[in-house]
Amino acid sequence: MLTDTFEKTSLGWQLSQLQQQLGEWWEYQFYQNLPELPTEPISPWLVNLLKLLFWLILGLLLAWVAWRLWREFNPYIYSWLSGSNSSNFQATSRFDDASVTLLLERSQQLYRQGNYREACRCLYLAILQHLHDTKVIIHKISRTDGEYLQLLSSSVTSMQPYETLITTHEQLCFGDTEILPENYEQCRQAYREISPE
Repeated sequence: MLTDTFEKTSLGWQLSQLQQQLGEWWEYQFYQNLPELPTEPISPWLVNLLKLLFWLILGLLLAWVAWRLWREFNPYIYSWLSGSNSSNFQATSRFDDASVTLLLERSQQLYRQGNYREACRCLYLAILQHLHDTKVIIHKISRTDGEYLQLLSSSVTSMQPYETLITTHEQLCFGDTEILPENYEQCRQAYREISPE
């Protein structure tokens, strides 16, 4: 093999050399401007204090993460510990502090204020709470109005009052329909048929 066929230099090799030289120059500039580090050892009490601070901060961080996880997953944990189906855990946020009585009072108050839309919504939530309390249908946040109607068709005899409340709720959420006092009265009458006071 002849030595004339070998390249003496190439663009790739020259770029590699330039990159290495720039890296070495940068490293030299960086280390040249570093302050002198103390040569005597750090006192043991300062080392212990730094260790204590490190572990304290780490412990607080872990406690905060555990607390956030607990707040997020405790309904699932309670459901699992009680042995019930995980899909039937009691719903969070919108049903936590709701009782049928409070929802009915809130509905009446909103009706007197002329807010028929929210008054009908409170009646809808009251009937869902009633269904949950009587264990006809357990709350599940992901359940749609259609799923509620489907479940109710197999467990109740008179569907008309439920349909009135649920279709009004669908109009509230997905339609531009104006809710009038007559709509509220229809929902109130449907609620009375379902749950006589």
